[in-house]
Amino acid sequence: MDAFRHTVAARFGADVPDTVALHHWSVEHVAEFWDAVWDDCGVVGTKGGVAFDRGDGSITGGRFFPEARLNFAENLLAGPRDAGEIAISFLREDGERRQLSWEQLRANVAATAAALRASRVRRGDRVAAWMPNLPETVVMMLAATAIGAVFSSTSADFGVAGVVDRFGQIAPTVLLASDGYTYGGQRFDCLERLAEIRAALPSVRDTVVVGNLADEPDLSGIDGSRSLADYTGEHGDAELTFERLPFDHPGFILYSSGTTGVPKCIVHRAGGVLLMHLKEHQLHCDVRPSDRVFYFTTCGWMMWNWLTSALASRAGIVLFDGSPVFPGPAALFDVADRHDVTLFGVSAKFLDGARKAGVTPRTTHRLTSLRTITSTGSPLAPEGFEYVYDDVKHDVHLASISGGTDLCGCFVGGDPTRPVWSGEIQGPMLGMAVDVYDDGARPLAAGTGELVCTQPFPSQPLGFWGDADGSRYRAAYYERFPGVWAHGDFASWTPHGGIVIHGRSDATLNAAGVRIGTAEIYRQVEQLGEVAEAIAVGQAWDGDTRIVLFVKLAPGYDLTDELQATIRQRLRTNCSPRHVPARIVAVADIPRTRSGKITELAVADVVNGREVRNVEALANPEALALYENVPELKS
Repeated sequence: MDAFRHTVAARFGADVPDTVALHHWSVEHVAEFWDAVWDDCGVVGTKGGVAFDRGDGSITGGRFFPEARLNFAENLLAGPRDAGEIAISFLREDGERRQLSWEQLRANVAATAAALRASRVRRGDRVAAWMPNLPETVVMMLAATAIGAVFSSTSADFGVAGVVDRFGQIAPTVLLASDGYTYGGQRFDCLERLAEIRAALPSVRDTVVVGNLADEPDLSGIDGSRSLADYTGEHGDAELTFERLPFDHPGFILYSSGTTGVPKCIVHRAGGVLLMHLKEHQLHCDVRPSDRVFYFTTCGWMMWNWLTSALASRAGIVLFDGSPVFPGPAALFDVADRHDVTLFGVSAKFLDGARKAGVTPRTTHRLTSLRTITSTGSPLAPEGFEYVYDDVKHDVHLASISGGTDLCGCFVGGDPTRPVWSGEIQGPMLGMAVDVYDDGARPLAAGTGELVCTQPFPSQPLGFWGDADGSRYRAAYYERFPGVWAHGDFASWTPHGGIVIHGRSDATLNAAGVRIGTAEIYRQVEQLGEVAEAIAVGQAWDGDTRIVLFVKLAPGYDLTDELQATIRQRLRTNCSPRHVPARIVAVADIPRTRSGKITELAVADVVNGREVRNVEALANPEALALYENVPELKS
């Protein structure tokens, strides 16, 4: 980051004494900034003479690098040429391990790309993966983007309807799948579901199956299926070639969580995702060549794309498949030690769970290589920051980051040259014109409001698949505040220039006319040892809305009158009287999406008697039954 700041000062004569000034410069000089990122981060391709064309001047009218030609996979595979240096390390929860050197990775991608070409996959065709987080998934993504196909993935724990809801919209020609996966010490067979999925996707010409549970799975029940070894076998000597394409060529289709209807198919530009990730990795996360980057993720979350892109910074990546707490709550810290991880990426919930479980890696693990810990998925509470520095590692850069599937990147995140303040995201990412607006589209220097972005950025989606006139796309991001991107996060600035995310604005509670972020409630309630987790929603009641708090209690505890009084007093004292729930209810489970986020919207629908759409988006949809006809909510 600091080297880049000096480069900008020397190259453009910019007055950037620190990275706060550098951020201001980056959003005031859009073309110069992204041109410098291309050069400094080592993009492979032809840049052309224009870094940014403002077009009609609107936030959707600009184009980045309109003359450029590049290939996403070529950038990720341009890493070290040492025969033995490891590109991908894989570890499954049950101990199975594999590694691919850069040389092996390039050879596997070459063979798979040749197989795709032999399958008549052409530029713009879709290649889909219903897969665990295996090396083969990465190889297929690289092979697809190498030939100009569009790659899309979901995780192997999705049910039939969830997969078909997604892939059925984009009509893939090739489907990559696994025979099964492991989670929490159990093995889950996928072949029966795969047969149903294959039958529901008539566009698929080739179904390619990876043996994850068995070396040679029985594929007799799946029409048109072949093992991966059979699919690529005759192409082992293929030459690795890349099709260089425009910067805006579609590279990926990602999906909204789908908790409010059929998932939106978000089409992302290959060049935009690449450039954003290079900036985020190298500048904001200090990823260097030969580093080892780990993120706990599934193939159905944008953090999988973020993780795999670290290859473009010449770093190795570490894939883990399974439960993050199997066989114990320190399992991922074991991964960090075993693979000398330099960037360790997890969710805020994981860190909070480790804290509550009494895991103290500082005394039980080496973590000598670890320089950066990133946290995302939900807001990281101050206790999470303190836990990392007290009990994980003293000399580490803790970067709470926030963005989304919608941009396949981050709006706000870390800066390794600035102080880390407990409970705060350090600030806006370079090149991102982030602000916080009130309901009247006025910038807020203090107080909570909507997180917005007021200028174009490279990874703005091309649009939604099947949205011919762009109306659904515009409605999703640009209609709340015309002319700017409204992200859907409830946020506020801090006195240090940082950001606090208070939760999703569509789940924001409105008590007595005051908007309340659910994260504020969770932070207080989940500090209590009796409470494992909580979820708060608004219930329509007597012509107004009242707050209902559901708590999942720690083993051995009951929701007594005394505990309810403690919860209410804590919220009244540390937040405000408006944060105090009208009802507190104990539940055995809390529904969450497959990327691990609790889903207030689905619970609010149940509580208010509305239909929950697309329950396939949930990892544990059976939990919704716990919120139906709750006696405590009848009065």
